Amino acid sequence: MKKAYFSCLIIAISAIFIASCKKKENALGKDLLNSDSYLSGTTTDTFDIISYSIIEDSIVTDNASNVVLGSYNDPVFGKVDASIYTQIRLAGINPNFGDPATIVIDSFVLSLKYVGYYGDLTPQTFEVYELNEDLNIDSTYYAFTTKATKPTNLVPFGMGTITPDPINKTIVGGDSLSPQLRIPLDTNLARTLITEATSGSTTFGSNEAFLTYFKGIKIQTNNGVQAAGNGATFYFNLNDAASKMTVYFHQGTVQKTFELLLNSSCADFTHIDKDFSGTVIQQTLQDSTLGSNAFYAQAFNLRAIVKIPGLDNLKNNFLIHRADLHLPVQYQSFYRYKPGTNISVATRTKESTDLYTNLGVLGAFDEFNKEFKVDIKQYVQAIINKDIENTGLILSPRFFINSSERIVFNGKNTNNKFAPRLVVTYTTY
Repeated sequence: MKKAYFSCLIIAISAIFIASCKKKENALGKDLLNSDSYLSGTTTDTFDIISYSIIEDSIVTDNASNVVLGSYNDPVFGKVDASIYTQIRLAGINPNFGDPATIVIDSFVLSLKYVGYYGDLTPQTFEVYELNEDLNIDSTYYAFTTKATKPTNLVPFGMGTITPDPINKTIVGGDSLSPQLRIPLDTNLARTLITEATSGSTTFGSNEAFLTYFKGIKIQTNNGVQAAGNGATFYFNLNDAASKMTVYFHQGTVQKTFELLLNSSCADFTHIDKDFSGTVIQQTLQDSTLGSNAFYAQAFNLRAIVKIPGLDNLKNNFLIHRADLHLPVQYQSFYRYKPGTNISVATRTKESTDLYTNLGVLGAFDEFNKEFKVDIKQYVQAIINKDIENTGLILSPRFFINSSERIVFNGKNTNNKFAPRLVVTYTTY
């Protein structure tokens, strides 16, 4: 399936885009009422709510605002393993190294600028492989996409196990830098690159020539079997100046560096492997009725569905004052698997389409009440006006293609204190 660019539903004033989603999604519904114009109305919260989860396998992940790397074993959702594919580009063409025989290579480091993490900060073993297959900035890459690599791990033996620290400053040679993961690379590769650059070839004469010579890298973890609750994924901004490959060397007494860049001109994508085997997620996907107890959403492929059949019974002379959807979640404060701060909300405007239309609202997480609250006033009014069909709501972590956020929603038959509910206030004319 190629990238989906969704058609505009012309019932909105302006287009609203979800920050982590590459799909074109537009605001939905007619804001017919100013909520401050009504001092009273009829309120009802007796709607039946049907809930379940769906899985999608064609999620586009290329050139997102950040990439995801690492692995963990979620006690509810199962195993998650994320790796990164990216091109590398020259900082400048035809670098002048002088006499390569005078160069002493001190180290070669891949640095990746942290922008967040999900899980716990325990050691992980990182590996880096040279790509043996081209990437293209104009191509589409999915969470399931893989590219061939050369067989040699570029991280020296015994040096790949690192305890990530995305919180504190990184100290390098006495300098205090923004938090970054620094993976040591084989200095033999650095020597090979310098030798090629000084050989008289045209390899370093342009980025196009260099990308033919060195197609890029795959970054992955090799953590073996992880116990439930162990591990994490980490979020990196490859477009930050701190994300790069750096050769540290000296000639005589002069310390020097040579940099290769990761930036917005590089094709990159996140590859995700998940294993729901033996989990409640697998059971719920196989039997949607289990969603009445709990239903689930998780970045990259798992979305939650909420259907409210009773909206079809609202009369066409109803003017919606408020329509607040309350979605309680199972989450204890400070638990490592946080539900995120927002969910995106979309719908299918007709039963006959598979395309999603964004509602133009975000559900916000209420830490005190442990729930997401979504204003679906425009959605309800659009159903009453027959602008759209009542196909249900599609709920996703806001950062669907560049995080590991996951959510456990209570269903209507939950054993927990609160069930989902829709509270609608309306007036008639």
